[in-house]
Amino acid sequence: MTQRINAAILLALATSAAWAQSAEPTDPKATEQWEPVPRTVTPGKQDSAPPSDAIVLFDGHDLSQWEASKDQSPARWKVHDGVATVDKATGNIQTKRHFRNYQLHLEWRVPKDITGEGQARGNSGLFLASTGPGDEGYEIQILDSYNNKTYVNGQAASIYKQSPPLVNAMRPPGEWQTYDVVWTAPVFAADGTLKSPGYVTLFHNGVLVQNHTQLAGETFYIGKPKYKPYADAAIKLQAHGDPSAAISFRNIWVRPLD
Repeated sequence: MTQRINAAILLALATSAAWAQSAEPTDPKATEQWEPVPRTVTPGKQDSAPPSDAIVLFDGHDLSQWEASKDQSPARWKVHDGVATVDKATGNIQTKRHFRNYQLHLEWRVPKDITGEGQARGNSGLFLASTGPGDEGYEIQILDSYNNKTYVNGQAASIYKQSPPLVNAMRPPGEWQTYDVVWTAPVFAADGTLKSPGYVTLFHNGVLVQNHTQLAGETFYIGKPKYKPYADAAIKLQAHGDPSAAISFRNIWVRPLD
């Protein structure tokens, strides 16, 4: 009998201890976290203004943060009235600095009197990680997609040839468009194999159009995307060869997230 009582007591104690461990805490302080304290960042005075920890890539005055993609000579796009306009004769431009993971803000505009249709209507591109002239990296399409029909994974705010935007948030030609991008770069092992893919979150004019979209690889005009190992890379803007009017850019800044 004594052994049965002792066993019953031990079982009750074990059950009570298990219950105590699984029970919700009654002290609110048990779930409070005090450290580490997030560093302070002062936001811009306007929604599109760079925060205090941003690297300003174009402030309307010059392209000193950029270079020609083909030969790393100074960028020669036209700067006027606070904007930079594509010069197709001088080709693509890219940042002198290289980045990995980042938040990027960029504003772009197609002229009000834009002509053409489909892909030949103000075509350009934002390449998120480019390592050289022949390596475009991962492209977010820039195009006039306001009442302009084309393949959906090639319209504005698409991950080009991979992922259409969730919605078409395009403003009419002549109005400024905004892209706010969060880029999570792919990670490669020492032997070059892919450990984790790249991801893009994109807001077009404040509307979520790519929600942590997983990329299948780099952008190719012909053929399926695939990954190629790289470390840090430049951010590139495209001078497309279509005959339509040139795209303008302003207010470009980036926040490294490494």
